[in-house]
Amino acid sequence: MSLTVQHFYDELTSTLTYIVFDESSKDALIIDPVLNFDYASGKTSMESINALEAFIIEQNLTPHLILETHAHADHLTGALELRKRFPNLKDAIGENIIKVQSVFKDVFNLRDFKTNGTQFDLLIKDGETVSAGSIEIKVISTPGHTPACCSFLIEDLLFTGDALFMPDSGTGRCDFPMGSASDLYNSIHEKLYKLPDSTRFFTCHDYQVGGRELKFESTIGESKESNIQLKETTTEQEFIKFRQERDLTLNAPNLLLPSIQVNIDAGRLPDAETNGKSYLKIPIN
Repeated sequence: MSLTVQHFYDELTSTLTYIVFDESSKDALIIDPVLNFDYASGKTSMESINALEAFIIEQNLTPHLILETHAHADHLTGALELRKRFPNLKDAIGENIIKVQSVFKDVFNLRDFKTNGTQFDLLIKDGETVSAGSIEIKVISTPGHTPACCSFLIEDLLFTGDALFMPDSGTGRCDFPMGSASDLYNSIHEKLYKLPDSTRFFTCHDYQVGGRELKFESTIGESKESNIQLKETTTEQEFIKFRQERDLTLNAPNLLLPSIQVNIDAGRLPDAETNGKSYLKIPIN
């Protein structure tokens, strides 16, 4: 199998979306798609989705699966729109999304919202193998940033979501509801760092530290040696202390409140009200 990874970068949210495809079969999967959203005007737009669709058509690909590394807190997922354009697409997320749904159902007082994960086609488990046509993906549960976070291993390609960033950026934050620095340490140190050093990993975000150019690919070996927050030699106590102190200094993501409401519902916007418009909730104080 000859696998190709094509990245797409949303500058506003610093988010990487990936299309992974097999050159011979043309089978493909999509990881972490973005629906563009302007908070000030409340308008969604389709630039990112259009770019994915154009690439899929240009390359004559057959997309089978959308993989969400977690319910994102910094951008709206484009999964629903992609499924409208490619009706055979299925979407998948870690089975612990039900924990995230339960928390945020109460936060937003979503009285009729189901917290059993049935909004998604597939709830995937640690160690499970799922398929996108001829492509096989191993699921690695990597909680810590959120309880539902998963990384995806496809041959020697690893997609780490918000668990592991570029070595000069460190790791994801752990101060969201049910986040855990201890869990994230074990996810990275005891799972991802046990993979071969040559494993290539791809991140969900790159914040271009120090104004450098965009980077989104590294190796497990490089991260073990030089990750500024979690090296192979870093102890769990050191990481927890660092992560907890660091997270206290971080502001909430700009799109936290709209993103979570949409993403726990697999990309669905709230139902239109009597005037034909949808409304997101913003809790006050």
